[in-house]
Amino acid sequence: MRLGVLDVGSNTVHLLVVDAHPGARPLPAHSHKEELRLAELLDDAGAVRPDGVGRVIGVVHETLQAAEDKGVEELLPFATSAVREATNADEVLARVKDETGVELQVLTGEEEARLTFLAARRWFGWSAGKLLVLDIGGGSLEIAYGLDEEPDAAVSLPLGAGRLTAAWLPGDPPTAESVRALRRHVRAQIARTVGEFSRFGAPDHVVATSKTFKQLARIGGAARSADGLYVQRELKRQSLESWVPRLAGMTADERAELPGVSEGRAGQLLAGALVAEGAMDLFGVETVEICPWALREGIILRRLDHMPPE
Repeated sequence: MRLGVLDVGSNTVHLLVVDAHPGARPLPAHSHKEELRLAELLDDAGAVRPDGVGRVIGVVHETLQAAEDKGVEELLPFATSAVREATNADEVLARVKDETGVELQVLTGEEEARLTFLAARRWFGWSAGKLLVLDIGGGSLEIAYGLDEEPDAAVSLPLGAGRLTAAWLPGDPPTAESVRALRRHVRAQIARTVGEFSRFGAPDHVVATSKTFKQLARIGGAARSADGLYVQRELKRQSLESWVPRLAGMTADERAELPGVSEGRAGQLLAGALVAEGAMDLFGVETVEICPWALREGIILRRLDHMPPE
């Protein structure tokens, strides 16, 4: 069947269309993205502003049309931290349902971590052993660890690249003082969780997902996305540590000139780099391998697991 996953995230609304059936690898058929930047559409009280709600509804309408055009039989719509943590989340969800007919499933941070872990496990297989999976989104950082398809530990921290940029890095480029303050904040948050994972022992393989990690790997010399899904891509901590001060001295426009960095993500790349560097350092990780699959694929795989075999 043709499945569609509608992901209302902090940065974008993303429709991923796949051809899938139980026991087979989902085959990507279409991808449709619309910029949202929901973190920039909040008022001082943390509520999505009326224009922001209108923007969400408009973008959902557009993606529904794209899903219809591509022959999607079943749509799996969900929302992550930006909607989840908005003080008027219930109102936003009700408006979206009333005006589009789409009932967004709001995932908890732990559910995000667990579904992303499932996707990474299926991608790398059992031979990867104990996996540590890191995922930096627009609103949160997810960390999960385990040997099976369900992680032994999974946490979500409010350390998304978009959220941190808006709250901690107002300048362009930001001041050295604000960068240092954010670095301290990020590391203090991550350090609180390290003990929860270290009791399980060292991982056999460390995996990173998300656009932030992909862009950091690309500017560090990893292969282009055009080279295909199956090219191995890595991000080394040594490379990341050399790039952080360089990114801190650049404007968003200058970062957008770097290989693989999109204009829409360039402004938040520094915050994402500080989170990636902090996580790799505090968990004692020298290299992460980039996983092409993440949360959306995890949702598809979970849905397929609950379908009867043909």
